[in-house]
Amino acid sequence: MEYLVVGTNGIGGALATQLAEKNHKVFGTYLQHSKTNTNNIEYHPLNVLDENIDISFLPEKLDGLAYCVGSIQLKPFQRFSANDFIQDYQLQVVGAVKLLQLCLPKLKQSQQASVVLFSTIAVQTGFNFHSLVSASKGAIEGLTKALAAEWAPAIRVNCIAPSITNTTLAQNFLSTPEKIELNAQRHPLKKIGAATDVANLASFLLSPESSWITGQIFHIDGGMSSIKL
Repeated sequence: MEYLVVGTNGIGGALATQLAEKNHKVFGTYLQHSKTNTNNIEYHPLNVLDENIDISFLPEKLDGLAYCVGSIQLKPFQRFSANDFIQDYQLQVVGAVKLLQLCLPKLKQSQQASVVLFSTIAVQTGFNFHSLVSASKGAIEGLTKALAAEWAPAIRVNCIAPSITNTTLAQNFLSTPEKIELNAQRHPLKKIGAATDVANLASFLLSPESSWITGQIFHIDGGMSSIKL
């Protein structure tokens, strides 16, 4: 099968590797730092903020798409400008919309296409200083539900909402052993998730093994959203 993974740092990189190890063909994208093609993974530069995105490197048929692009900016609500919200929405939501629209004809060529988007546990749980990311990712959750209904039964659309995960995106919040321990203790399982933990679920949702699952928001957060200690 052939998959597009948009953004191959952190979770996206782990997902691309897992898919390739299962002998799927993966088209991975990067923004700044070029990557060397490996067995089953072909890398291409792509900026989701470009007005005209070139996807000519993709095949005629795609069996799945994972949009792994994101950012985390945390500070008090009054310190964000309206433009901060617009810029974050462009990256997290409009970028996904553009890729999905461009790739829709290719996804329609598959008999079992699947899309995986990414949100955050903060949307449903609510945390201090998370207004920016929660606003954008809340839109992603709404988009997931709408597209799952609109594109059924041909294309499945699901979303994963993780808690803080040990990736480069979260480096500022996990930069010391003390910060890691503090964040780990907030979770019932007393540990920080790894990129592979989230990629495991994304790989399953892209696969035919999840063929009766669509329109779902999956929290993967060490039990934070469901267990009160």
